[in-house]
Amino acid sequence: MRTLFPEIKQNKSFFLPVDSAHEIYVEESGNPEGIPIVFIHGGPGAGCEPSNRRFFNPEVYRIILFDQRGAGRSRPHAFLEHNTTKHLISDMELIRERLGIEEWVLFGGSWGSTLALAYAESHPIRVLAMILRGIFLCRPHEIRWFYQEGASRIFPDYWQDYLAQIPDNERSDLLGAYYRRLTGEDEIARMAAAKSWSIWEGRCSTLLPNGTTHERFSDPHFALSLARIESHYFVNNIFLDHNQILRDAYRLADIPGIIVHGRYDVVCPIENAFELQRAWPRSQLRIIPDCGHAAGEPGITNALVKSTAEISRLLSREK
Repeated sequence: MRTLFPEIKQNKSFFLPVDSAHEIYVEESGNPEGIPIVFIHGGPGAGCEPSNRRFFNPEVYRIILFDQRGAGRSRPHAFLEHNTTKHLISDMELIRERLGIEEWVLFGGSWGSTLALAYAESHPIRVLAMILRGIFLCRPHEIRWFYQEGASRIFPDYWQDYLAQIPDNERSDLLGAYYRRLTGEDEIARMAAAKSWSIWEGRCSTLLPNGTTHERFSDPHFALSLARIESHYFVNNIFLDHNQILRDAYRLADIPGIIVHGRYDVVCPIENAFELQRAWPRSQLRIIPDCGHAAGEPGITNALVKSTAEISRLLSREK
């Protein structure tokens, strides 16, 4: 069973201005001459953590982490203006150019898989390979499953806490009701909604209860950016055409990849991974039998670390 690599420090970090309002946090670690790999965090709005560096062999990979607009250390925090999928794709290109990278490997889970796929379909010649986890294609039925009806039947006890923020007369559209509170002027209502939204997601992310995950998702700073930015994207259909990611999957034809998905993923059901794999023939699907959604579950961590080793060997052979 593979575990994360030992803790490492960043080599450098900086804030990259991407427009008149947003500055995004970027850092590098590992081997400056290694294979460039970019960690694409989830949410949207979750931000990166130092532990995210540890999926990669620091002797082999040049590891790039960045916090997407409004997330993590990026500024301003939880800011929604000029924050769309196309903006994030553009930001990734600015990072790549700033770092002098011609091609890189994309590593992303959950929303990170969504953004990785959208970027790769926009800039396929810049992508060496992809390692994706917990596939999220952000279609309306996926959003409805988790935020309106579906996952509620598997976690009915947790669902009651999520429902408690919203009065009966607004429960036919929970996403809309949460979005109004998360973007409203009432700071107390905004924070209460953010914590409720975030804790619901965190509780459902692992097959077995996990105190570390719950602690992170209940942190007010984390919860506010996660809930505000997620709801902003979801009410706007992630600012892409309907089913755009699968529609344009033919653009991935020359990109190798590995898909890692937990069998009991309730946040992003496994059918998403099956549909993606069928549309992307150069990908391999690894189903992890004893896991849910979170990257930190041992079986998923094991599969992801193995995948980074496998992709480095593949790229070495293709040189």
